[in-house]
Amino acid sequence: MARRKWIEMLIMIVGTEKGAVQEFSPYDVGRTGAIACQADQRFSYCLYVPPVLVERGQLSTARILVAIHGTGRGNHVVRDLFVPLADRLGLIVLAPLFPSGIVDPDDRDNYKYVEFEGIRFDTLLLSMVEEVGRKYGAGADRFAIFGFSGGAHLAHRMIYLHPGRLTAVSACSPGSPTLLDTNRDWWIGIADIEDRFGTPIDIEAMRRIAIHLAVGEDDLDASEIIHAPGRRHWMPGANDSGATRVERLRTLSENLVANRLDVKTETLPGVAHDCAPLAALASAFFCEKLGVAAQECSNA
Repeated sequence: MARRKWIEMLIMIVGTEKGAVQEFSPYDVGRTGAIACQADQRFSYCLYVPPVLVERGQLSTARILVAIHGTGRGNHVVRDLFVPLADRLGLIVLAPLFPSGIVDPDDRDNYKYVEFEGIRFDTLLLSMVEEVGRKYGAGADRFAIFGFSGGAHLAHRMIYLHPGRLTAVSACSPGSPTLLDTNRDWWIGIADIEDRFGTPIDIEAMRRIAIHLAVGEDDLDASEIIHAPGRRHWMPGANDSGATRVERLRTLSENLVANRLDVKTETLPGVAHDCAPLAALASAFFCEKLGVAAQECSNA
């Protein structure tokens, strides 16, 4: 019924800050289809744009929440987990798709470690955010990120590389965390981060980000997170942070807290490697940190 309403309206026209008129088709509002990233059309994203923001001409007040998929690449599924939150807080949800098999047909990890075969997934993500900001007139200077599993890899590494762009980050069940450790090189630590990425560490900017770390208490299957010699991401110390995702998340949390970052850590009983219940925790966290008390969102 909602989609039919938009189709009958054909085009929504709203004023922009400069007084020009922006036209939106029915496919630009609500749950969108896949949209090619203009910076690199091998990659795409889908959105959720709350219809009420368009109806009321309030897109300029919208904030962007990036929701990053895990290895299974179900970006539209992750997006949909945050639709109630988006409606409540006036967020545009941006869910990128980083396909497997880019350059290397057997690779599934490309985006997780930020750089792969000359592709910078951090700057690619920033390009997507800026595209959405331009199209909808929404603020894109600072935004929030959720990531699950492989998505949590990129999410927490964005804290180190682009802290000034982030308001809040929820990283759930990352398998191979990077620590704020100046004695170890990337990806285990950050000793060579400026040489590698051209980005100096800004610890004060990191301390202004609200950080949420969460994992299921039963997330104990380590088959996908153990690094062995000869594999792409092997380096000495690759498994030092723990034997399971639970242990590795605890190590990451302790490291960030020791560096005086603003961290909330949660372990969810009875949950294994499952995105949906962790996204619910993340939604409550974002409700609190993005300006609405968590209890007000409990029925969203």
